[in-house]
Amino acid sequence: EQIILFDGSNHIFHARLQAVEKKQIIAKIESSELDDRESPLAIHLGQVISRGDRMEFTIQKSVELGVKTITPLWSERCGVKLDGERMDKKIQQWQKIAIAACEQCGRNIVPEIRPLMKLQDWSAENDGALKLNLHPRAQYSIKTLPNIPVEGVRLLIGSEGGLSAQEIAQTEQQGFTEILLGKRVLRTETASLAAISALQICFGDLGE
Repeated sequence: EQIILFDGSNHIFHARLQAVEKKQIIAKIESSELDDRESPLAIHLGQVISRGDRMEFTIQKSVELGVKTITPLWSERCGVKLDGERMDKKIQQWQKIAIAACEQCGRNIVPEIRPLMKLQDWSAENDGALKLNLHPRAQYSIKTLPNIPVEGVRLLIGSEGGLSAQEIAQTEQQGFTEILLGKRVLRTETASLAAISALQICFGDLGE
């Protein structure tokens, strides 16, 4: 049987199965080629952890939509409580979900799931990317944003309860641009995917 493998290097490897055993599969690689399916827009999603399977859903779908990096965040109104060991297991689980999403959509570079960070620490990081935060009274919509830098965007998505007034003030001080995403109030998992899709349509490769 012929199969296609990938290892995160943005290449695919055409291979043929040699043996299928209980705990391993042996395949012979016959050829390889570059298969670049990455968006020209680098999106770093800062997602406050949501409850239940919503976080897994957000990670899976954001990877399919082309997000490059995901950082799970803890905020004042975050309803999820995880200690160190449970958090480490969650990160490993989310990374596996990202890999499976790449298998499904054909991406050949696996997005990084970073360790959990406090919202204020993540917001204070500066990597040259345009920092974006959803706000119902924002001046800009995604369509009216200024030019996106080559470093891409950092997209902050809050928890089910939203960000506190203090956290919103902190993001303003840390250089975030507030953007409007329509007139309706969206759930956290809907907001992240809607914003990512809109960014990819306007500045990435969605709809090409």
